[in-house]
Amino acid sequence: MAQVAIVMGSNSDLPVVKGAMEKLKKFGVDFEAHVISAHRTPYQAEEFAKSAKEKGVKVIIAAAGKAAHLGGVIAAYTTLPVIALPIQTSLMGGLDSLLSMVQMPAGIPVATVAVNGADNAGILAVQMLALSDGVLAEKLEQFKEDMAAEVMKKDQLLQDELKKF
Repeated sequence: MAQVAIVMGSNSDLPVVKGAMEKLKKFGVDFEAHVISAHRTPYQAEEFAKSAKEKGVKVIIAAAGKAAHLGGVIAAYTTLPVIALPIQTSLMGGLDSLLSMVQMPAGIPVATVAVNGADNAGILAVQMLALSDGVLAEKLEQFKEDMAAEVMKKDQLLQDELKKF
């Protein structure tokens, strides 16, 4: 059973969304993915959002570009946490998508990550799930430790390089 559902406004969003899928897979989190348009398939968006919790979904990631209302529409129909993933666009570089997602009215919160920030969308979903899953919480701790070790290794390489000056 999928704990995370990923919806994207178009299959053209898939190359970006794959980053979230890869993070979820890395942490062993089951997910499902669908193409649903807030504007072209509004009834399907409503039905998906209303039925997600009954299907065992605990977090929804909604990716969209341009008039990026998918996350907000989904959030309007569910009490599950929704993470919006703005997709970069050619017109405004994704600022249009970002603003469509973060300017939600009171009572309909949507967490939003950076433009094309699929990795962080996946990690944020894992963090939400880890609140009630000790195994995931431990994996997240290890993930953070590994990131810190990688940075320290890069710093050591820099320090070694600086000694040559």
